[in-house]
Amino acid sequence: MTLKVLHVLDHSIPLHSGYTFRTAAILSEQRRLGWQTFHLTSPKHTAAASGLEETVDGLSFFRTPAAPASVPGVPGLAEVALMKATGKRLLEAVAQVQPDLIHAHSPVLNAMPALRVGRQLGIPVVYEVRAFWEDAAVDHGTTREGSLRYRLTRRLETHALRQARHVFTICEGLRADIVARGIPAERVTVIPNAVDIDAFAAGDTPDEALKAQLGLAGADVVGFIGSFYAYEGLDLLLQALPALLQRRPEVRVLLVGGGPQDAALKAQAVALGVADKVVFTGRVPHGEVQRYYDLVDVLAYPRHSMRLTELVTPLKPLEAMAQGRVLVASDVGGHRELIRHGQTGWLFKAGDAAALAGSIEALLERRAEWPVLRAQGRRFVEDERNWARSVARYRAVYESLHEREPA
Repeated sequence: MTLKVLHVLDHSIPLHSGYTFRTAAILSEQRRLGWQTFHLTSPKHTAAASGLEETVDGLSFFRTPAAPASVPGVPGLAEVALMKATGKRLLEAVAQVQPDLIHAHSPVLNAMPALRVGRQLGIPVVYEVRAFWEDAAVDHGTTREGSLRYRLTRRLETHALRQARHVFTICEGLRADIVARGIPAERVTVIPNAVDIDAFAAGDTPDEALKAQLGLAGADVVGFIGSFYAYEGLDLLLQALPALLQRRPEVRVLLVGGGPQDAALKAQAVALGVADKVVFTGRVPHGEVQRYYDLVDVLAYPRHSMRLTELVTPLKPLEAMAQGRVLVASDVGGHRELIRHGQTGWLFKAGDAAALAGSIEALLERRAEWPVLRAQGRRFVEDERNWARSVARYRAVYESLHEREPA
């Protein structure tokens, strides 16, 4: 009998984020394994949809209407309303598809209604942690680490971990934290971040017309392509630029994307006197992103050290390796789990602008070594970080839980 799995998600394609790309890759691979997958998004999915059900790139989604507005100034009410709305829609989806298993994905606001529905209907629930809600809240500025809200949120997360029949997570850093909360190690499985190798080709020749249009002709380009969140450390990259320019005046920084730090980064570039050396393109269409990658000599991932970045492995360095890119990254835990210094990339001391400038300079001076770095990075993702290998780890857990359930 074909296993039927209902996934409960924060948001999905057509929105673009690391979260949605990981989800789409997992679902595609699970279907290749012969499982039927069904998908429900929470009210936090904000892309316009034509109704309560929507098909995107061959995947059908149950959409959850927006939760009722909460009372201003009363903490927690918005989250309670969101969980109630998700739970109500989940009951409707379960009645329609009759799943064998409910698979809730971060945040815990998805796990709690899934656990409630699973308990009510006798369906096993697994929970996949991509990041802890309390740490994401700290980064987004909605709470402070150690505050009452933080401790309550952490307690809710731990409760969900204990109630789930099995816990999946994306990396060893998160796994260690989950086990430290008292969850038996045998109930926690890592499904590592990976890439679809076939979707990435080696970097192409730069579009010289685009390069000239952006004022990058003749430059050594250090770039970042993605969302401008505080934890990405783009402020450190700008801080490192004046010293780097003293030694290598031909360097330019290319920042492609946007986000909460956009205005602050532009102001910082002006304050540092390097605004004419930094190109902000804004967000570009997804189909155009490759053209901008091809302009970059060294990709920079200067993430700051905090719980989120120490525990969680990002997708972007893997995507860079899949394209055979040269990259420099801070030595936070999430990067150390992915990048082998001097073999697949270059690591520098997190938070140290001088170390970042020195690493970029060292890489630019070692161009003769770039073909080896590129080849080794590509081989790493081909051998160890492909989705077929990662998603295969679900099989034993899924089948074990399905076999234990009464017919």
